[in-house]
Amino acid sequence: MKMEQLHRLFKGCSGVTTDSRRCGPGLMFFALKGERFDGNEFVMTALEQGCSYAVTDDPSKSDAADSRIIPVDSVLDTLQGLAAYHRRQMGTPVIGITGTNGKTTTKELTAAVMSSAFNVLFTQGNLNNSIGVPLTVLGIRPEHDYAIVEMGASHPGDIDELVRVSQPDCGLITNVGKAHLLGFGSFEGVKKTKGELYDWLRAHGGLAFLNRDNGHLVEMSQGLPVLEYGKPGGDGLLVEGEVLECNPYVRFRWRREQGEWHTVQTSLIGAYNVDNALAAITVGMHFGVSEQDASRAISDYRPQNNRSQLTETGRNSLVVDAYNANPTSMMAALENFSMMKADDRMLILGDMRELGDASDQEHRHIVQALQRFGFENVWLVGPEFAKAAAGTGFRLFDNVDQVNAELQFNPVCGKTILIKGSNSIGLTKTITNL
Repeated sequence: MKMEQLHRLFKGCSGVTTDSRRCGPGLMFFALKGERFDGNEFVMTALEQGCSYAVTDDPSKSDAADSRIIPVDSVLDTLQGLAAYHRRQMGTPVIGITGTNGKTTTKELTAAVMSSAFNVLFTQGNLNNSIGVPLTVLGIRPEHDYAIVEMGASHPGDIDELVRVSQPDCGLITNVGKAHLLGFGSFEGVKKTKGELYDWLRAHGGLAFLNRDNGHLVEMSQGLPVLEYGKPGGDGLLVEGEVLECNPYVRFRWRREQGEWHTVQTSLIGAYNVDNALAAITVGMHFGVSEQDASRAISDYRPQNNRSQLTETGRNSLVVDAYNANPTSMMAALENFSMMKADDRMLILGDMRELGDASDQEHRHIVQALQRFGFENVWLVGPEFAKAAAGTGFRLFDNVDQVNAELQFNPVCGKTILIKGSNSIGLTKTITNL
């Protein structure tokens, strides 16, 4: 079936689904395969539950007599191809966002700013991979003024794959740091892959929103039209801003092109989030959002999904940033925590995963930073930190179950606690005991 024909069928559907548990009347089911599942096994189930069509790449599921079953060579390629075709047909301006850290928060803040003036479609949660991006793009409807698409990567070529689907008109890279080194091979691999967004924009006459204070991004963006934001003091900045206070929430001020200063009180933990807010404001300024609306949108934003959240349990104050962790984000979290006004600090940190051969060195660097900042009440969870912190006096735990057992036996009260680690460590399971 030609893509044009498939798109006509899609337009007659109420949407798409890749989850056999979320099938219903009018949907188009894409039978994706994964390491532990095969959606092809649920083709008939999807149709029985009311899906209008099912796309399959298993010849045994094809039935020439059933026009509802659409055979293809690759379901994933077809999903991505349909999304790219839909993107071209709709013509809705697309803003692409990627980066090592802060991309989801920046996407959320940008969506908040842009939604104050426009009807905006944006990536839900962190559906930023080879499946999530086409699903987002297929959600574009005529009523949308803009689409904001977040793109994640863990291997070379990932962003190139996603920009070919989303085809952004403009975009931004929040930063580049040491994450997923097991997949990228090196920091240079990270830069090259994230830079694939710049490569797309450069080749298609696009525009980048650039943090001028990030030397890596400045270098990577050479030859690309840019609108810049950053700390005060630079000529030609569209937006400049600076931190005023982190106690514990960030308060900052910003202005556009040497104009009036605007002070914004956020519900964000971490001075590093000011860069994310400035990025969102810069996008808004470019597209005509008023300065007052942009400030209000940032002020009203509430973080979710264990990203820079402050949780008061009645026993302790928790700074929960346990969605993910890598050397760059971990160091930023430690620096911010050291600046917070808190009498009795405690840290529960989990291993940083997917660092490959650099894991030993990067965990040692974090342990050295803990000592340099003078943190004393430190609990480290996982085998990598156990090796790096041997003999330091920090408390070491094999896993989160051991942490919870200790918390139940010796409850902790009256402390301000930073909780950060890779999601797979499961540190959020400690919250109920804190």
